[in-house]
Amino acid sequence: MASLPTSQPITDDDEALQRALADAHLPSILPALAQLTGDLSLLRPNLVPNASPFARDQGGYTEGQMDEVRALALDALRAYRDGGSQPAPPPSDHALRALIAFITANQANDQYVPLLLEELALPATDARAPQWHKGQIAPGRPFLAAIIGAGMSGILAGIRLKQAGVPFVIVEKNPDFGGTWFENTYPGARVDNPNHGYSYSFAQKSDWPFHFSTQDVLLDYFRGCAEEHGLRNFVRFGTEVVSMAFNDEQATWAVRVRMADGHEETIEANAVISAVGQLNRPKMPDIAGQSAFEGPSFHSARWDHGIDLRGKRVAVIGTGASASQFIPHVAEQVAQLSIFQRTPNWYGNNPNYHAAVAAGLQWLFAHVPHYAQWYRFWIFWTSTDGLLAMVKVDPDWDGGPQAVSAENDRLRRMFASSMEQQLADRPDLLAKVIPNYPPASKRIVVDNGIWPATLKRPNVELITSAIGEITPQGVRTVDGDEHAADVIIYGTGFQASHFLTPMHVTGLGGRDLHAAWEGDARAYLGITVPGFPNFFLMYGPNTNIVVNGSIIYFSECEMTYILGCLRVLFERSERALDCRAPVYDAYCERIDAGNRQMAWGVGKVNSWYRNEKGRVTQNWPFSLLEYWQQTQAPNVDDYVLL
Repeated sequence: MASLPTSQPITDDDEALQRALADAHLPSILPALAQLTGDLSLLRPNLVPNASPFARDQGGYTEGQMDEVRALALDALRAYRDGGSQPAPPPSDHALRALIAFITANQANDQYVPLLLEELALPATDARAPQWHKGQIAPGRPFLAAIIGAGMSGILAGIRLKQAGVPFVIVEKNPDFGGTWFENTYPGARVDNPNHGYSYSFAQKSDWPFHFSTQDVLLDYFRGCAEEHGLRNFVRFGTEVVSMAFNDEQATWAVRVRMADGHEETIEANAVISAVGQLNRPKMPDIAGQSAFEGPSFHSARWDHGIDLRGKRVAVIGTGASASQFIPHVAEQVAQLSIFQRTPNWYGNNPNYHAAVAAGLQWLFAHVPHYAQWYRFWIFWTSTDGLLAMVKVDPDWDGGPQAVSAENDRLRRMFASSMEQQLADRPDLLAKVIPNYPPASKRIVVDNGIWPATLKRPNVELITSAIGEITPQGVRTVDGDEHAADVIIYGTGFQASHFLTPMHVTGLGGRDLHAAWEGDARAYLGITVPGFPNFFLMYGPNTNIVVNGSIIYFSECEMTYILGCLRVLFERSERALDCRAPVYDAYCERIDAGNRQMAWGVGKVNSWYRNEKGRVTQNWPFSLLEYWQQTQAPNVDDYVLL
């Protein structure tokens, strides 16, 4: 998976090609075939797709347009096959821009093109790989980077440092790679971002079994990437970081680690990259009586597979993203399921959410060079920055508190209409599941209809009364009703705002990071913090996205920036760099101002996007293009060199 999959030659007859094209994603096949054949005349003006987020899966094509696309595609595939499956030479810059203009409906301006070419992995398969090597610019200089965590970001960091020739060690508390996809094994666990987009740009995969893959598939993918790049020998598994302390005199970090047997030792590193993520420490609710419950109980992130739920009375506390995934599976096994909901979610309906990738589409991905890349490109373009307008606050909006703008209200009505149709026969449930807050004030949950169908099951009860306490036999709500349970499952999310806990981090002059943050984590570009030289965060404060894109995109941008910082040190023979406080302060003010202009910044609903002080510590409020531009290379003037 280090490079793009090699396409297989086409030997099938015309009938087989027609069957495959019946399953094709049509907006992305014409650019793929135009590139494959070199025939830009395939990009017919009347077949430019609707690239807006509200377009249907086939880009708004009419039946007649779909027939025309398939006919053009059949002719092109037939000619390619009969010519010995020999692709045309790589497209020129002019041709690439024509292909991009077609699939984006001429919406991609010149600023976007370099970013889009990186995402498309054309013409280079790994445009974000470091274009320098430590052995060339700082040969013989002792240097060690310590990476904390071997999940998605930690694997990426290891791959990039290895490519740049920078010595490193990865410290991982779990016994294997995978991070959240290793830890979260609850039934129904899957990504809520289309998998052709939720993958490394340099390790694209054309044979994903599902549009939104399950935990086991994702774990295999990330393990496979780590193994292919030879990272296993660089990882200390079963080892947890206890503390990190910067040595002012030596400009190094003392990373204290604890092994599974309790033994501790110190790793001396020149730089530290924290890749611990945000959603890795389960959050238990503040409910009285939890220890009094006489049956088994567990958090969804620590699923107890030794407990047989069949025939049991089960209580689930919480209805967030994880709970919405596992509850349908639990409902199929248990005698009675009591779901305790504090706040309803907005559900975005996607019919492909549990769907396998159709056989014809899989065949096309395997046989048409670059088709999977163009499909990924379509996902990137239609599900990223174009969605921001729908969650941005219109200060002149006077349509009520359930939306923040006309576009946001359009989104609300679309979500509400979908749920109203699915629960038309259950008005009692409908009143419980339609939120009264603007969409994107908290996480929007992806669904394909399984959530309302589960709520309608005869063995399922949705309870919206507040919980008063946990009793030895179940859950008692504040209205006095006690709901008997044999098992309690907590689907109550994570301590997302408690960045880097429980690690103790001290920087220049013994400055304590958590004391400096005072429970309100911030970082310049989500990556660096004044007073903590050569300490870099991945998936740090305000690098989460709500509606526009994949977190892998952010991790790749962050690693590009971190490599740039290390390059500065090597080229200038400096020991460390430290973010300037005024730069940090101005950036944080801009982030806060940006978040106040978004639905999640003004919404009053409870959300893990906010910390205990009410500030949004999670989300990036601007475009993906802006983050990419700001992380291409560090501005040395933003830092003090030590």
